[in-house]
Amino acid sequence: MLDQRLIGAHCSVAGGLHTAAERAGALKCNTIQIFTKNNNQWESPPLLQPEISRFQSACEENGIKMAFAHAGYLINLATTEEAMHSCSMLSMRQELERAETLELPYLVVHPGSHKGAGELAGILQVAASLMRLIEETEGFRVKILLETTAGQGRSIGYRFEHFGEIMERLSKSHLKRIGICIDTAHIFAAGYNLSTPPECEKVMREFEKAVGMEYLMALHINDSARECGSRVDRHEHLGKGKIGLATFKWLLNDERFINIPMVIETPKGTTLEGDRRNLKLIRSLICPTM
Repeated sequence: MLDQRLIGAHCSVAGGLHTAAERAGALKCNTIQIFTKNNNQWESPPLLQPEISRFQSACEENGIKMAFAHAGYLINLATTEEAMHSCSMLSMRQELERAETLELPYLVVHPGSHKGAGELAGILQVAASLMRLIEETEGFRVKILLETTAGQGRSIGYRFEHFGEIMERLSKSHLKRIGICIDTAHIFAAGYNLSTPPECEKVMREFEKAVGMEYLMALHINDSARECGSRVDRHEHLGKGKIGLATFKWLLNDERFINIPMVIETPKGTTLEGDRRNLKLIRSLICPTM
């Protein structure tokens, strides 16, 4: 049924973590993605118990069934530049600690850029980084979700095979803490044709072959302002971009994705109206028998 689906938005934490749950409640979401700290800073003060309790209470009071985090944008697990990688690892460790403290199941992160070292070097660095992070946080429940990218610059993650190659280098114990977050705008820009349901099926078969559907744990539902294969990351409101509503209707009604949390990261204004319109559209695309 519609009310059982995990549908929501990335919500601002301006004013405190608890305000994200309150904004989600105002949007009638049951799912949120948040930054647990300033997404453009390396470090942040430790979370205090009153802040943790207030966030968790706000989630309960606003009907939030699923809350997960997105890591800061400065983090680059793929770089072989020592100083940048050192800062990234420290920041990612802190992000994991914050997510674990808040009892969040997932922390989404962009794999990063190889910065000229080559894709293989970037893939190897991501795999080594993940192994170390998981070993340093042994006993944590939070999973690291690698997010698909649009392929801008020298980023890793614009091909499903990148994730397959990373995961091939991880042990079974490491893989228990790893998942994938697909962003529809990103993979479309990367060259995966999502223009029709049959094309979407083809894309999902490619993901199954390269990674495995069991590792798909979250979806970012965004339209793309740029054409398929542009390799330019520009999100657009649903139905206003190049992907098309038929694709989103297919995605929202496919049984494989019913239990996977879906959040929008569509352009933000000064109010919640943009999110409200996109979420209303999403709900209208879900068949009532689901």
